[in-house]
Amino acid sequence: MEWLLKVRAIFFVLLSSSMLVQRRLRFVAFAAILLLHGFSSSFEQVPKYSFVNQATSAQASSSYDYIIIGGGTAGCPLAATLSQNATVLLLERGGTPYGNANITYLSSFGKSLRDDTDTSPSQRFVSEDGVINARARVLGGGSCINAGFYTRAAANYIAAAGWDPKLVNASYQWVEKMVAFQPEVKQWQSAVRDGLLEVGVGPYNGFTYDHFIGTKIGGTIFDADGERHTAADLLKYADPKRLTVLLHATVYKILFKTSGTKKTVAAGVIFRDVRGNLHRAYLNPNTKNEVIVSAGAIGSPQILMLSGIGPSSHLQSNNISLVLNQPFVGQGMSDNPMNAIFVPSPKPVEISLIQVVGITTFGSYIEAASGENFAPTSSLSMLSPKQRSPALDYDGLQGGFILEKIMGPLSKGDLMLKSRNPDENPSVTFNYFKEAEDLQRCVQGMKVIRSVIASKAFSGFRYNALPQELDFLLNITANSSINQFMVDSELESLCKDTVMTIWHYHGGCQVGKVVDSEYKVIGVDSLRVVDGSTFLDSPGTNPQATVMMLGRYMGVRILQERFKV
Repeated sequence: MEWLLKVRAIFFVLLSSSMLVQRRLRFVAFAAILLLHGFSSSFEQVPKYSFVNQATSAQASSSYDYIIIGGGTAGCPLAATLSQNATVLLLERGGTPYGNANITYLSSFGKSLRDDTDTSPSQRFVSEDGVINARARVLGGGSCINAGFYTRAAANYIAAAGWDPKLVNASYQWVEKMVAFQPEVKQWQSAVRDGLLEVGVGPYNGFTYDHFIGTKIGGTIFDADGERHTAADLLKYADPKRLTVLLHATVYKILFKTSGTKKTVAAGVIFRDVRGNLHRAYLNPNTKNEVIVSAGAIGSPQILMLSGIGPSSHLQSNNISLVLNQPFVGQGMSDNPMNAIFVPSPKPVEISLIQVVGITTFGSYIEAASGENFAPTSSLSMLSPKQRSPALDYDGLQGGFILEKIMGPLSKGDLMLKSRNPDENPSVTFNYFKEAEDLQRCVQGMKVIRSVIASKAFSGFRYNALPQELDFLLNITANSSINQFMVDSELESLCKDTVMTIWHYHGGCQVGKVVDSEYKVIGVDSLRVVDGSTFLDSPGTNPQATVMMLGRYMGVRILQERFKV
């Protein structure tokens, strides 16, 4: 077979270096999931937001009831909600998602993540664990660059968070009315679904946004025309007379008042526009007014530290004046590890992102993505020149990935500043699989994937036999004898050697340590953090629905507190 000759050639090169093998394992799967080619769709209906402007148009000094740092997945719904009864300034360091085909269209999915320019909506970083990752830099945040899966948190997660379940449900519905859709499930996804059920990941829960043990079809933020709907669309709910959104506004620090008050009080922010001009925005004089940080799990702890809230010794080493010694800022960083197996298909498969998910009883989530051309050569652009092999030809390799990610996770790391420059990525360590239970969940998940590939339901999408070289790499795999009889210790090595991110990182400003149950920063008045940095664990099988919900939920709660409703 022609495809088989190409695969052999690929792996001959990859096997030449053990380090290169490990990196390619990550990149091939990483790039393949990103580079699915979809279909063309109609031109996007761009909202005409009268309240969105460039930061260069801002006054040198201004004042508002609420200042929100970060126009992302939480910041947009939060701003839209607060604007119903207060004046709001929303500061976003990136640009608009509208008019950017790389964001809007499913057919361009992954291009933003590959774009490493300063103007990209995706800012790449590499954790100290050596895993390539990305953080959003665009109005709408991660919802502009992710794979679009939409699913709610489990009921026990909501209860553990202490959230009001009625308001949670209403907030989810508020989000879903604008951005969530039911996907069309075709052959590949159906085979994965039926394979999961065949191997015991039941019951079948059909299409639902809710989180239940078993196999289900989740929602998506891509509509039937393949157009993405992001958290920025939730700004349609805003009162345009009360909301101001400034783009390319990089916040340098939060301003505080310390004299004449019992406790340090947030008073405003300093931000910079693209021309390098500094602007100050202050809170209007009212004890109910607040600065709210919604810059994500990387940005929020970074901004607190840059503003003088964090571990005292670390701030002093970076010549940052201490406002509050808060040793837990930047702690508890977690990223749900993902491992994926590529399955070459003997027949063409449909283009699909994540649609089906198997929620196991042991804490592993099984998902799938497919496409007729995964174009792994594009991943070579992310390798250093010495690691590239431009002569390789991957064209014609068709199939899809079945992947698993673990719940939680239990393994934790930390975030530390590299400099006082807010544009520079901080140092982040996630400590993937540091805890043995995380590793065992991965092993069990990989066993489920192996069983799904071998299932009768999936038989139409696998070759009966593949060469031994593929079993060594295991990113391109099927029903082979070595794979079938791999012992747990070998699967543990597989999990460690091929770990990737699925961009569900969280922590750094956790509830109970940095913020209280109402997301107020402990030890400081008029300052909250509302985003995924507050999470102890990642909600459901994908956090974006819950992060958007949280923005709406806390907006309602803050207004209730303001007006004593």
